[in-house]
Amino acid sequence: MKKSRDQVREEAHAKGLYPAPLNAGRSRNMQANKRTDTKPEVVLRSALHRLGYRYRKDLRLELDGVRVRPDIVFTARKVAVFVDGCFWHVCPQHGRQPTVNEWYWTPKLRRNMDRDRRVNAALEASGWRVVRLWEHEPVTSAVEAVVAAVRPNSIEHIAEPSA
Repeated sequence: MKKSRDQVREEAHAKGLYPAPLNAGRSRNMQANKRTDTKPEVVLRSALHRLGYRYRKDLRLELDGVRVRPDIVFTARKVAVFVDGCFWHVCPQHGRQPTVNEWYWTPKLRRNMDRDRRVNAALEASGWRVVRLWEHEPVTSAVEAVVAAVRPNSIEHIAEPSA
């Protein structure tokens, strides 16, 4: 008989694989974190689309055994764009050390940073340009960074997208 999600979670908590949530509200909050289509990603994609750029979203790339899922991919130009969350990717400006269950969160966040470095190296070794943006970055500067990577040799005026 197949175990329910709650049973599997309880067993993992009992084994110490990850901490039990402090309360039901915290559990709902953490489960609501999305892997794709976060607000900063959607705003950036919309701004790029309004400027006439076409791209693939969340496209899986397989590069020398490294699986990569950039948030926005310009396949013809070989540009991979990531919109990184401040907590999950340890933003130097907004990232903070966890104060609860640090035995779990500190290594997890370190693994995220290591994975980001591996992904960047794999993409660059395969001839891709990598654009990493923080979720707090203003949409105008994020668009400028992406356009500069997609059109590195052209000098053009970028219309300011409305936020």
